[in-house]
Amino acid sequence: MRHHHVLADGVRLHYAEAGDPGAPPVLLVHGFPQHWYTWRHLLPGLAGEYRLICLDMPGFGWSEASPGGYGTDRRAADLVAVLDALGLERVRLLAHDWGAWAGFLACARSPERFSHFLALNMVHPWPTRRNTLRHAWRFWYTVLLEWPPLGRQVLRRWPAFTRYLLRRGVADRAAWRAGEVEEFATAARQPRSARAGEGIHRAFVAHDIAALRRKEFHSLRLTVPTVLLAGERDVVIPPGLLACGEPFADALAVEVLPGCGHCPQHERPELVVAAARRLFAS
Repeated sequence: MRHHHVLADGVRLHYAEAGDPGAPPVLLVHGFPQHWYTWRHLLPGLAGEYRLICLDMPGFGWSEASPGGYGTDRRAADLVAVLDALGLERVRLLAHDWGAWAGFLACARSPERFSHFLALNMVHPWPTRRNTLRHAWRFWYTVLLEWPPLGRQVLRRWPAFTRYLLRRGVADRAAWRAGEVEEFATAARQPRSARAGEGIHRAFVAHDIAALRRKEFHSLRLTVPTVLLAGERDVVIPPGLLACGEPFADALAVEVLPGCGHCPQHERPELVVAAARRLFAS
């Protein structure tokens, strides 16, 4: 791994890089409560073909906090700002969880910057109201994260809760290698990371839920070829929540990973690598 920092829209962001710097670039964007290290099991399978840029989103890992907040619009703009700062005209995008949520908006609003999008374990911006209401109970844990200053205090003072979320997210707890859960739980305790975790959840409740209810995202069209990987046993974003996105996209496919939970990059990295190769080569 090669570690670098880049100044993107005034924020100093860290990214870890693997593969040939001259190879086609892939931007990898983590979810909550993780950082660049979540991609380490994918690197051996993809670094021989691509330049892998594993970004720490603002506030997470070794990146600075965002002075502009953590709303989805801002985080989607951050992805494009990183490409500008690195001088990359167009990349393939691989993102997980909240990183994928920002990725959907980035691809829909700046399609010329992304050639392909592999989204892991996140609902697209066009779920049906019926499906949303049916699965709303799955997000009970966000009540402890979305209210300032409670959310940041939970993340800073109660690492057992973060460990619980990570272990609950996988179908088989043996998928976590030694030290991984502790690494992410400890990183989430940093003041800037705790604020970022709170800010992402708060922004979704304060803005995105209302936008979904008003069907504001229906004005967007996804033209970037996209595959959405779903874990068959994902307790947060089950496959049933991912229906009905096709009318808003030129090429959107949902693939279900059998026996997998919410973190396929840890549970079944070989399947994620295979899906990335298929999509990126298309």
